[in-house]
Amino acid sequence: MFWTNTRRILKSGFVSFWRNGFVSLSSILIITLTLFSLGGIMFAGALLNSSLDQIKSKVDVNVYFVPDAQESDILALQKKLQALPEVANVDYVSSDQALQNFKDAHANDQITLQALDELGDNPLGAILNIKAKDPSQYEGIAKFLDAESGDPGTFIDKVNYYQNKTAIDTLTKMIDGGTKIALAITLALIVISILIVFNTIRLAIYIAREEISVMRLVGASNRFVRGPFVISGVMYGVFSALVTLILFYPATFWVSKITATFFSGFSIFGYYGMNFPAIAGIILGVGIILGAISSYLAVRKYLRV
Repeated sequence: MFWTNTRRILKSGFVSFWRNGFVSLSSILIITLTLFSLGGIMFAGALLNSSLDQIKSKVDVNVYFVPDAQESDILALQKKLQALPEVANVDYVSSDQALQNFKDAHANDQITLQALDELGDNPLGAILNIKAKDPSQYEGIAKFLDAESGDPGTFIDKVNYYQNKTAIDTLTKMIDGGTKIALAITLALIVISILIVFNTIRLAIYIAREEISVMRLVGASNRFVRGPFVISGVMYGVFSALVTLILFYPATFWVSKITATFFSGFSIFGYYGMNFPAIAGIILGVGIILGAISSYLAVRKYLRV
């Protein structure tokens, strides 16, 4: 009996989907718009993360040592830093390499190079370039360096964290703010879509009101009455997801030309291709949930079953 009723519900849901073509088309368009917007937010998030990763790679803390600091002491500090869980990488630049880098950077400034030659000795000390796993962790690293620096000017000459603190704090806020905004927009779109599809499906329920009344009179259960509408809602979600995924192909191909130019080669089209299974799963899942929930709520509220 259970399987017989299930088959009837499925058949009735499919029939209702095709019979109420206008309602089905309207619902599919609404859900497609929502899913397309959701996908756009996903792509924007990927683009933002790519841009932030590039910015992160350029943000670091440099530790400048006095010229007469012992290399063994510097390397010992490097090992301590590498042992910190928040540190991703520590690069050591010797005083000789620092001098060569300075000369290369000022290759066209003969006055500066002549002044450097007149000094005789190398005035530059060694440098440690520190990259954290997350920009918010630089402050803790800076405090660790303050504790390890000893008397001012005797070992560590300068730590440039405090000069870069504003940029690092701004980057951290951008990451947190971008995540919260994307989440808020996504939730708002989902709620709006449910409300719109909810009201659209009311039309299908109104059209079938006499049929539903007859079903109730002959003793049809709530599940049997509600089932076909939920099945139709699931079909709305499936068709909407398929339409959305198809539309993403030309849309991402066109947009990728712009993103590759302005965002250091990041290709939205390439991202879509590489992550298609995950994106398709999310779009399909959200579409089915939107259609099913909208149908379920519409039947429950307006049919009083």
